[in-house]
Amino acid sequence: MKRNILYLILADIIWGAAFVAQRTGGDLVGAYTFNCVRSFIGALVLIPVILIMDKLGFGEKKPVSVGEKKTLWLAGLVCGLALCAASNLQQLGITLGASVGKAGFLTACYIIMVPIGGLFLKKKCGWNIWMGVALTLFGLYLLCMETSFGLSLPDILLLLGALAFAVQILAIDHFAPMVDTVRLSCIEFLVCGAVSFIPTFFVDMQHSLQGIISWGTAFTSWDAWVPILYAGVCSCGIAYTLQIAGQRNFNPTVASLIMSLESVFSVLAGWIFLHEHLSIRELLGCGMIFGAILIAQMPDKTVQKNQ
Repeated sequence: MKRNILYLILADIIWGAAFVAQRTGGDLVGAYTFNCVRSFIGALVLIPVILIMDKLGFGEKKPVSVGEKKTLWLAGLVCGLALCAASNLQQLGITLGASVGKAGFLTACYIIMVPIGGLFLKKKCGWNIWMGVALTLFGLYLLCMETSFGLSLPDILLLLGALAFAVQILAIDHFAPMVDTVRLSCIEFLVCGAVSFIPTFFVDMQHSLQGIISWGTAFTSWDAWVPILYAGVCSCGIAYTLQIAGQRNFNPTVASLIMSLESVFSVLAGWIFLHEHLSIRELLGCGMIFGAILIAQMPDKTVQKNQ
């Protein structure tokens, strides 16, 4: 239990700082390109790890039978597609102008969506979940609404990304106990990178030779490679593997609570590295969302008795 919590907190710290890398890297190479390249880097980093673990006999659940291999690839495909949707929506929201702090807190809304998603799995939600939803809606109003009653495009993209992250968390909760952690993470990134290449080609490369040439010039600077390498090696290769390891045989709702601390680290990272500041209204909104996160995780004895 303590090891699971440690893994998830370490992932939070890495992801919180990654919001800064996503802002700077996405601005230089394009949102889809950034996500595509960092996903492939994350997969490449894990390949030698898998080979070394197999050689030393440390593989957790190395697939042997045809059935085990099919399960592993199915898990990687499902989790990879969910991660692809989540990370691209999040990256677009950040690239289109959402601050690092706001992006972190809006992404943390998956903490509410995970238990609500459990309704589709015939799991009941208690009063605390619904109170958390109400507080989250009010917190989002304070955080996102400015002069008119409406969400901006970056805010909507980030919320959709949070929904996709909730799906990814529930998918990992389902598959993680069945397969090898590192292999699942590696396949997840391969799928995410391969699917992300499609919008990369049509949007960032402008599906033309001139567009590809112009696209390639962005990679001649270390200003682009530093955030990409951080996001690829640390955020993908290390943090998401820690997430899968931390979620193994661990309550997904409790895991999502711990992972919501990513939002706190993102605000700190934006303040330290990008000198971003939130207004009192936005800070109050953040506080409301974080309060909803805590309330949503309070044990409900009524629901426990009925289950």
